[in-house]
Amino acid sequence: MSTILIQVIVGGLLLGAVYALFSSGLTLIWGMMNIVNFAHGDFVMLGMYVAFMVWTLLGAGPLLGVPIAALVLATLGIIIYFAMIRDIMKGPMLAQILGTFGLALLLRYSVFWAFGANFLTLPENIVGGTFDVFGIRIQASRLLAGVVALVVTLGLHALLTRTSIGSKMLAVAEDSTAAELMGIRPDHMQAVAWALAAGATGIAGALIATFFYISPTVGETLAIVAFVTVALGGFGSVPGALVAGLLIGVIESLSAYLFGAVYKDIVVYSLFLAFLWFRPQGLMGRS
Repeated sequence: MSTILIQVIVGGLLLGAVYALFSSGLTLIWGMMNIVNFAHGDFVMLGMYVAFMVWTLLGAGPLLGVPIAALVLATLGIIIYFAMIRDIMKGPMLAQILGTFGLALLLRYSVFWAFGANFLTLPENIVGGTFDVFGIRIQASRLLAGVVALVVTLGLHALLTRTSIGSKMLAVAEDSTAAELMGIRPDHMQAVAWALAAGATGIAGALIATFFYISPTVGETLAIVAFVTVALGGFGSVPGALVAGLLIGVIESLSAYLFGAVYKDIVVYSLFLAFLWFRPQGLMGRS
């Protein structure tokens, strides 16, 4: 295997780890409350703008931008849950779909109003340099994004499966009425789920902003990636989102290298549809 091909695969894995991070928030909300959040990609977009503002106002990079973006988006997630989601959950599925779609438009056009439609970027030297490992050149910003995203995604999975908070959240997801009889407050656990999901998008957005363009419409592209990742991995499965994210990142990079960047989406979505034809529940989803 050539060095260039290995470099392409490594780059795909690093990008896929970021895909997995913001997709894990989407799958968490679905698994917890059976709600598809159409504003999820716009949450990532907000994380990118928070990182841009941290650099503009404080001159700081991701070391400060990532935790601030996580805190801002987690707070926004809690506010949105109590102000909107808690009520629309009582309505039909159509109300939930239109509600989160309307939220996406509100966030998007609020950013249009505040920042304009121009594309923004962070300085290339904000995470400068490249690493040369056995002849494989890895951009420092992508390495940082991939490693941090992988650690946070695994941490989220550990929180859900190894802690009392995670046990309570899973209990509410299984049967909120029975969980309430056991002394668990479904409202609180669902708010925590929204905080975690939104915080994950904030981290992902701040990481992506180091090497990706920033615009109010970027959330549309990222939302499609998130939905494909979650559907491929299996709705409600964080490990499934991780595996699917890594897989999509590698397929994107390889198809761009082998066939050209213009064809990468065609390859990814064609393989995605072909896979779901044979396994509609995804890699780790339930039948």
